[in-house]
Amino acid sequence: MAATTLYQSVGTLQSCRNNGNSGLCPDYGHVSFRSVSKGFKVDVGLLRGGSFCSRKRSTCVIQASASQATVFDEASAPSSTTTSDSNKKTSEAALILIRHGESMWNEKNLFTGCVDVPLTTKGVEEAVEAGKRISNIPVDMIYTSALIRAQMTAMLAMTQHRRKKVPTIIHEESEQAGAWSQIFSEDTNMQCIPVVTAWQLNERMYGELQGLNKQETADKYGSEQVHEWRRSYDIPPPNGESLEMCAERAVAYFTEHIEPQLASGKNIMIAAHGNSLRSIIMYLDKLTSQEVISLELATGIPMLYIFKEGRFIRRGSPPAPTEATVYAYTKKLAQYRQKLDDMFE
Repeated sequence: MAATTLYQSVGTLQSCRNNGNSGLCPDYGHVSFRSVSKGFKVDVGLLRGGSFCSRKRSTCVIQASASQATVFDEASAPSSTTTSDSNKKTSEAALILIRHGESMWNEKNLFTGCVDVPLTTKGVEEAVEAGKRISNIPVDMIYTSALIRAQMTAMLAMTQHRRKKVPTIIHEESEQAGAWSQIFSEDTNMQCIPVVTAWQLNERMYGELQGLNKQETADKYGSEQVHEWRRSYDIPPPNGESLEMCAERAVAYFTEHIEPQLASGKNIMIAAHGNSLRSIIMYLDKLTSQEVISLELATGIPMLYIFKEGRFIRRGSPPAPTEATVYAYTKKLAQYRQKLDDMFE
């Protein structure tokens, strides 16, 4: 199964400059970084039924040594060649997008939205298969939604990665949670990949449809009405979010938190949901509102983008994990894979 829509890969990215505590150091020495949100507010407006949905949340503060924040070690270290003009450096980073595997409510044909349900056995298998497909692609940081099905997908996928680094969730929901989840071994830190969870990457909130059977809902309201709720861009279901509203929060989070990491050269994986990922792809590929509503994403099939020279370049979805060229590897990714082969042969 593969995504059926072809994309036109044109994207822009603001350059990221290092400026002390607010930036990320690209030369992978023993440094720390700090990523701070000023507080994120999304007002999704007046919803059907007259209710008003507003969420406020300060996202996590991450403080970690470079050994925790990046996997650019002996298997992916950059050349020692440097230039005095850092603005002239060419940076390349991988962006992996994975829609979570089948959930228990997917199996029951229920509207899920922001209800937090786990994967089925099939969903677990899809996540493991996704991990095999990306096992040769470097991953420095992982972002997931706050929902367990996306988190399970990310964690299970990484069990298949050849580097065997351990994804560790960053807990900053309280001062105590952050203190209690610290890692005090530098060697262990070097074998960890930080995982950031963010509600802004959650699935579209389906309002009063959540928990309803999709076929029974179509029988009750009519298939055209249900199709409009599910596939229109700016029409929300009763007391829920439209795709446009979902895109406002998901894209804002991506541009504020994830783009700077890519711009610094970090390789990122995002495990999220159909609508939050469609929103991000709309931004990456400059799709119109009409193009994005016809975009279909298969569960458990990774998509790869390369960020290079200010552009996002889509490299496709693989038909099988054992085919060497399914991702049209760049030279840098090919070199990374060769180093893995040399290390683990």
